[in-house]
Amino acid sequence: MTDNDSEDPHFHSGSSRGDTPAGGIAPGPSAAGIVDLDPIDRQIVAELQRDGRMTNVELARRTGISAPPCLRRVRRLEEVGVIEGYHADVDASKLGWSLTFFALIGLESQKGSVLEAFEAEIAGWAEVRECHMIRGGGDFLVRLVARDAAHQNHLTKRLTDLDHVVRVQTLQTIRTSLSRAGVPV
Repeated sequence: MTDNDSEDPHFHSGSSRGDTPAGGIAPGPSAAGIVDLDPIDRQIVAELQRDGRMTNVELARRTGISAPPCLRRVRRLEEVGVIEGYHADVDASKLGWSLTFFALIGLESQKGSVLEAFEAEIAGWAEVRECHMIRGGGDFLVRLVARDAAHQNHLTKRLTDLDHVVRVQTLQTIRTSLSRAGVPV
């Protein structure tokens, strides 16, 4: 792969449709919402998942292209929503958040307005780190952090007191042996 491959009119990303423009990404998401990426785009995503702080020059070196086309590809990956943002992984306990727990939430109804009201309410809680609508066994699975057991109990009570909540089951983590950011590419 040369520096000019992304500008080469004969460049082909490997897409079976042959409709991938310069920059590697097909014109939009497939019917399933999946964005068609060429091997260089996939390598860019994989490298940024491993180290989102690397410079564009280093990213270009690792992917075997020059910096300008690399930066264009990164910007395009951001524009189409493959890359949603960048963040630092922190040690929660060193910031005073010694407990992580999950709450399995059951609501009295699955009407859209009830589901949306629950999501809107907990979105405002700083301690809520993830909220997933689930199928089977409950309506939502929520991951929270707490300073200590008393704080966890307070958060659990807040959850049980919310409108439309009929069941809260909490599961406290003992240790986390694996926590991966991103997805396989």
